[in-house]
Amino acid sequence: MRSPLKLSLSLAAVVASAALVAAAPSAGARRAGPPWISIEYPANPLDPATRGAYLLVHAFHHQTPMESTVRGTAEGLVGGERKSIALRFESTGRTGVYALRKQWDDDGVWSLVISAGQGDGTPAQALVELAADGGISSVRVPTTRQREWTIPRAITAQEVEQSLQSRATRTAQAKR
Repeated sequence: MRSPLKLSLSLAAVVASAALVAAAPSAGARRAGPPWISIEYPANPLDPATRGAYLLVHAFHHQTPMESTVRGTAEGLVGGERKSIALRFESTGRTGVYALRKQWDDDGVWSLVISAGQGDGTPAQALVELAADGGISSVRVPTTRQREWTIPRAITAQEVEQSLQSRATRTAQAKR
């Protein structure tokens, strides 16, 4: 015959296990907390999955690579005229890593606005400024403080305009 204490401990273990299973996120569930984004440039030309890519986008939840919705636009100032091109990203076969091939003109001044996130939460965004030689001159992920955390914030239209205008002015001055 079992003792009541052993039965009670066994029942407690079953209840605790069931609670852990119920609390664990399912594979498709959205995780709490903000996403993060990083840009890799140049892409590895020796890797068949990234060969020919201009840059790679890495999407994270905290420090863990995650499948993500990655979107972006190439924002340009060409001959004094504003242009905006929706970008297409390709999966590389690695979790959370997406390849971007060049889809904008060589003329003018360009910035890329790239977003990575899941669901309806605020995505992480990177502002990638392209150099006159076709490379990358800077990458910024705007952040804000929320209690003790540094979290990504949205890039404003004013930040994109300022990025383009300041580089267009420097380019025009350099040509004089």
